[in-house]
Amino acid sequence: MNTFGKLLRLTTFGESHGEAIGGVLDGYPAGVLIDEEYIRLQMKRRRPGQSAVTTARNEADEVRFVSGIFEGRSTGTPIAFMIYNTNSHSADYENLRNVYRPSHADYVYDKKYGIRDHRGGGRSSARETAVRVCAGALARLLLRQYGIEVCAYTSQVGEIQLSGSYKDYNLENIETNVVRCPDTEVATRMEELILDVKRQGDTVGGVVTCVVSGVPVGVGEPLYDKLSARLAQAMLSINAAKGFEYGNGFAGACGRGSQQNDILCIRDGGVTTLTNNSGGIQGGISNGNDIYFRVAFKPVATILKEQPTINSNHEESVIAARGRHDPCVVPRAVPVVEAMAALTVLDLLLVSKASKK
Repeated sequence: MNTFGKLLRLTTFGESHGEAIGGVLDGYPAGVLIDEEYIRLQMKRRRPGQSAVTTARNEADEVRFVSGIFEGRSTGTPIAFMIYNTNSHSADYENLRNVYRPSHADYVYDKKYGIRDHRGGGRSSARETAVRVCAGALARLLLRQYGIEVCAYTSQVGEIQLSGSYKDYNLENIETNVVRCPDTEVATRMEELILDVKRQGDTVGGVVTCVVSGVPVGVGEPLYDKLSARLAQAMLSINAAKGFEYGNGFAGACGRGSQQNDILCIRDGGVTTLTNNSGGIQGGISNGNDIYFRVAFKPVATILKEQPTINSNHEESVIAARGRHDPCVVPRAVPVVEAMAALTVLDLLLVSKASKK
């Protein structure tokens, strides 16, 4: 329930307004050089309070490693780490103690466990994703040794979306704007939309596109550990994620097999395909092409507008949330998507290598 992965296993703990959040990454190979500055950079990309389009909660998200690293390298033992909460304003959530936010986890957590932490959503809060980003950064450090890179970006906010594929944009532009969109002109429109929605006390959703390049042929374990299935599980485990598609996805349902089939051919002495409609995965196994997929995120459930709801006594009530919340989760979801993709690919890569020994 709180552990992700098979050979590479991440277990996370902590709540939004508890003393700390943290994780244990087990199965990470020994001898990997741990670049802590790189990890800090990835944490900074996800941290709250980074711009006007994110929550105003100001957490430094400094990671404290407590095991599994010695003299700058992984030891092969579990890597444990802590991220202390330093800027939680629990009093902001007192009005949520006895009422349930529409479309939030409040009601179902209360019914399932008979108790809930109303302060920021407790365990259901996206605060937990900081742990995933740290673990994902560790995974990416090792993936780079295999020539595998992961890159995600904002491709849609509300009704504003990029046209074309990831190959049509300079992905080096992603970090040049606060919404993490590779088209700077479209990014400006996205930012304006988020700020307008924020002024209204409302929220807006969007889409993150991710590309994983350099994955060799053969990663993925059919039938039930298909690379595509594991990626879907990873992405849909992220807060506010509502949809996943890879390759041509739902658009491919409108075509014909003669249009969608990726023709095998020989190029530069190796096997490849003329197109990549399959998104780098066939039969649940990587085929050597770029793996690309999209993740849809709903508007954040907590809004500052007054809404009807019910309270813990099952009486009809009214709620207007207070506190600090993201008007759009998508810009901060970009590094989370990258992290979960990295953890998934590395786990299945290690499984594939182990099965060949």
